[in-house]
Amino acid sequence: MTDTKVPSRVFPRAREDAETAQTAVSTPQTEHPAYRLAFQDMDFLLREDLRPVRFQLELLKPSLLMDEAKIASLFVIYGSARIPEPSKAQALLDLATDDQSRKIAERLIEKSKYYDVARELAGLASCYPADETGKRHFVVTSGGGPSIMEAANRGAVEKGCDTVGLNIVLPHEQAPNQYVTPALSFQFHYFALRKMHFLLRARAVAVFPGGFGTFDESFELLTLIQTGKIAPIPVLFYGKAFWQRVVNFEALCEEGVISPRDLDLFHFCETAEEGWEIVQDFYKDKSGQ
Repeated sequence: MTDTKVPSRVFPRAREDAETAQTAVSTPQTEHPAYRLAFQDMDFLLREDLRPVRFQLELLKPSLLMDEAKIASLFVIYGSARIPEPSKAQALLDLATDDQSRKIAERLIEKSKYYDVARELAGLASCYPADETGKRHFVVTSGGGPSIMEAANRGAVEKGCDTVGLNIVLPHEQAPNQYVTPALSFQFHYFALRKMHFLLRARAVAVFPGGFGTFDESFELLTLIQTGKIAPIPVLFYGKAFWQRVVNFEALCEEGVISPRDLDLFHFCETAEEGWEIVQDFYKDKSGQ
């Protein structure tokens, strides 16, 4: 019997069908939207009753691309889009026009130090080596925007490493910061799907001072750990003075709405070295070393 080569497939690929689907014949039938291939029909894909399909696509696309990039785990950094880089902080005060705006500017300037801390922390995490299969761990991931998010992506790039940005479509323009690796720059329509991608591969999370978005992301994470929906991971809250001023954690315990042990779900940090040491110690304990 002579060797024969069995073809790997007999049906054309979807891309090939998409390229040949355009017909030179123009008739009422071929011009009608009903005739379009379903996956090329944007009006169809954007129908209200196709929302479950859009959920699936938004979950699937980043997952497949991160798999192809051999990303096994993420180091996620949350934080404000309003805290300035230290070298640009004074400009906020220069723009202040009254006492209230000056006080706000001064407080943001005071927090500008966390830009450098996030940048340094990202650099430390990015140096973590790939495993024996080539899978990458603690790949730095941010929301892809400015300020603390930019600092995180910047710290990774400065170490020559790839870094992920998970942007969200907003009413005002939110472009990815310049440090996000283009092939790992994702855009989401659904906040819920974006938050899933933050946490599906997260093996450590650092939370810097921030507003509603930072609260939403970080407290959902604490809730998932508290309720046992995910296994505990290191959660670092940077800026103890800020967090204790805006959230009275002790009062939550006193009121009986959380348990005292829930305060052990996270650590307050100030420096990059301190936070990275907590992460390392956590996984050393897990491995029994």
